[in-house]
Amino acid sequence: MTEKRPTVVIVGAGFAGMHAAKALREAPVKVVMLDRNNYHLFQPLLYQVATAALAPSEIAYPVRAIFRKQKNFEFRLAEALNVDLDGKAVYTSNGPISYDYLILAVGGETSYFGLDSVARNGFDLKDLEDAMILRNHILRMFEGASQEKVPHVLRALRTFVVVGGGPTGVECAGALSELIRLALSKDFPGMNFKDDRVILLEAKERLLAGFPEDLAQSAATTLQKKQVEVRFGAEVVEYDGRQVRLRSGEVIPTCTLIWAAGVRSESLMDKLGLEQKSQGRVVVEQTLQIPGYPEAFVAGDCVYLEEDGKPLPMMAPVAIQQGKIAARNIERLIADKSVEAFDYRDPGSLATIGRNAAVARVRKFKFRGFLAWLVWLAVHLFWLIGFRNRLVVLINWAWDYFLYERAVRLITPDGSLPKKDQPETVLPEEIERVTEDRPINLALLEL
Repeated sequence: MTEKRPTVVIVGAGFAGMHAAKALREAPVKVVMLDRNNYHLFQPLLYQVATAALAPSEIAYPVRAIFRKQKNFEFRLAEALNVDLDGKAVYTSNGPISYDYLILAVGGETSYFGLDSVARNGFDLKDLEDAMILRNHILRMFEGASQEKVPHVLRALRTFVVVGGGPTGVECAGALSELIRLALSKDFPGMNFKDDRVILLEAKERLLAGFPEDLAQSAATTLQKKQVEVRFGAEVVEYDGRQVRLRSGEVIPTCTLIWAAGVRSESLMDKLGLEQKSQGRVVVEQTLQIPGYPEAFVAGDCVYLEEDGKPLPMMAPVAIQQGKIAARNIERLIADKSVEAFDYRDPGSLATIGRNAAVARVRKFKFRGFLAWLVWLAVHLFWLIGFRNRLVVLINWAWDYFLYERAVRLITPDGSLPKKDQPETVLPEEIERVTEDRPINLALLEL
């Protein structure tokens, strides 16, 4: 009679969960992974979907295809609703799943710092739906602007505000500026693009807080050369879908606010009754075990661990390494061996600023400009799941590089509907004015 293997439940198909499952491929366990999506998403490239450089299928890959040859693996499409740590069960949208060992790798979600108006009316970049909604919206703004004559409406349609000076904000602002200047300017030859604005707002006094100061300054200078307006000390306090209000009192009319200023642990972690610190991240042992529950591990963006007095960043390299050590420690527990402490090995940081430009810190070495862009390209291609994805992305990047084109300038049904319930758009008084014989096309600002 075959001895029953212990069940390892992995919640989340992100970087931590995927690498934990792979690390357990030879272990004497049954691996059950569950996620609300049936694919692994390469989140660092979401902004390229939003700015029409890549298609959604090029940065996502089916979980079942990835683990097709792993015999001890099982995938379940379900959303984790709660976890009973005492009863060793995960409660999902499809019923409870019992476990012997648990890895919570649920990742993070957007944090709006209590700015409900931004949550209702802004755009974020955490999943494929977000990226497709934003891509459709950006393209619609230009389609609408091509038919609009009223200056106040045109300014709002063609002003794009990105909030947050971290890697996501910097990369998104640079890519958006290049989409407008290098691609859409050819699609709309009759439009004057000199008044289009891409504004990057950062509440602090520098970009890319995790990078060396000289690389952060280089990033700001490069963005400005690419016609991105970089504003420091600019804290957003309200956005109603038509104008951004800053703490200074300044108001920026815009129909597009992209929020890249905050992230926190998935709200599932709030339900577990565990100690949490900044960004809702759960305090764990150095071994990634939940205190009092040695069979339960946490990995990825929802973990709070410090290094040199600072919490580890919510980045893919951290999640990957934590997923691997969580899996290794489960194997050690099964073999009655002592578990290992997590020791993060920092491979560096990368941020692209558009075509031909990036900043990179790889261990003790620093790069900027074209060389850093090549490093960024190589690293991101390496981490993409699936040979087909790598090949297609490389072709699209080459196409964009040599022909100044964007491959996916499509307004599609997918992601065309609002993700959030939003109040009906009401235009500010100066935009509501009626011209001599024609009211302004209000529908343009309700897209």
